[in-house]
Amino acid sequence: MLTKTLYFLWLSLTAIASAKGQSGFFMAPGQKQVDIPFEFNNNFIILTVTMNGTFPLRFIYDTGAEHTILSKREISDMLKIHYDREFRVKGSDLKTDLIAYLARKIRFDIPGKVVAPKEDILVLEEDYFRFEEYAGVNVHGIMSGNVFSKYITRINYDKRIITLFDRNSFKIKDDFTAIPVEVFRNKMYIRTPMEAVRDSSAMVKLLIDTGAGLPLLLFSNTHPLVHPPANAITANIGMGLGGYLEGFTGRITRLGMGDYKQTNIVTYFQTLDTAGINLEYLNGRNGLVGNALLSRFTVILDYHSFKIWLKPGKAYKNEFLYDRSGLNIITSGSSLTTFIVQSVLTGSPAEEAGILKGDQIVRVGMAPTGVLNLSDLQRVFQKKPGKKVKIVVKREGKRIKKTLVLRNLI
Repeated sequence: MLTKTLYFLWLSLTAIASAKGQSGFFMAPGQKQVDIPFEFNNNFIILTVTMNGTFPLRFIYDTGAEHTILSKREISDMLKIHYDREFRVKGSDLKTDLIAYLARKIRFDIPGKVVAPKEDILVLEEDYFRFEEYAGVNVHGIMSGNVFSKYITRINYDKRIITLFDRNSFKIKDDFTAIPVEVFRNKMYIRTPMEAVRDSSAMVKLLIDTGAGLPLLLFSNTHPLVHPPANAITANIGMGLGGYLEGFTGRITRLGMGDYKQTNIVTYFQTLDTAGINLEYLNGRNGLVGNALLSRFTVILDYHSFKIWLKPGKAYKNEFLYDRSGLNIITSGSSLTTFIVQSVLTGSPAEEAGILKGDQIVRVGMAPTGVLNLSDLQRVFQKKPGKKVKIVVKREGKRIKKTLVLRNLI
């Protein structure tokens, strides 16, 4: 499903580099650590914050984003926030200009936890993300990972808690393994061995990206050994600013994460059209690691010492699951429970069952879709090969029963 692979490419925010740097969040004076709960929905870390002392908003915590971004301009307009200047930012094709505005000295609070008194943020002219539609998650923007970077930051995916530690009082425990990182434009990169296929090891440079819901994405024209496997399928691999991201989906044999190894990883491959883009913002990287892989660990980020630490979590040995239906679904409605088939993979169980683009899924098994969310549907369509899934679709006002027989697609 497209929504499982949603991520955003922010590679060309050149103009804002001259703007005043972000101050980030602060703990109360004398405080040595603070625990910040988060929601983990569809492989996205979601923080609840208030902006300029108003109602609560939901932001994705995104270590792959250079700047904090408000995607709902109607909120800043309602708060009568002044826009300092206009910027052109690059969309997911790395070429199309989209419009954003700089807003200065915005106050963010995570109530009872931390305060960011003077943030410079970008406000999108339109909601280019369309995040609700493609991820089934209500959010108002993206919070750059840099807002916590003055502290050592621990992400405990199992407990759904981000802990900030004062640097002078923090001590790492022996059960964590350190990995050196490069920090460039407020983002972290690791160099690590990867086997796309067995016995073909390559060193790759990957962005640590908690704003990506996928396990691993590779740019297939950045290294001779980085390319889709022979059985990869053509697919919309995600949704970025300005449109779909076309590419392939397959599995790679192995990826190193320090002393740890992950195998048979669901991987998305994008071929970059590098003509006419500023390659500086790729920073020589071959791809990114997203939350579907990072969430198998407890992760500690230390921007100042150029390290991350990892410790295996509950999901460390789990299989990497992928859709076995061939359905790509988007959602809408006030409760995000209207599910429309956006596309059907050629030769898939969904196509064989006669499901068409534009069909509305109204029942899955015994459950009406009004009681399900997009993650629920994904879990159903990721069940074991051979599983029969009965669904009801609405087409031109008529309800039609269909049965899918799930099978491995990659």
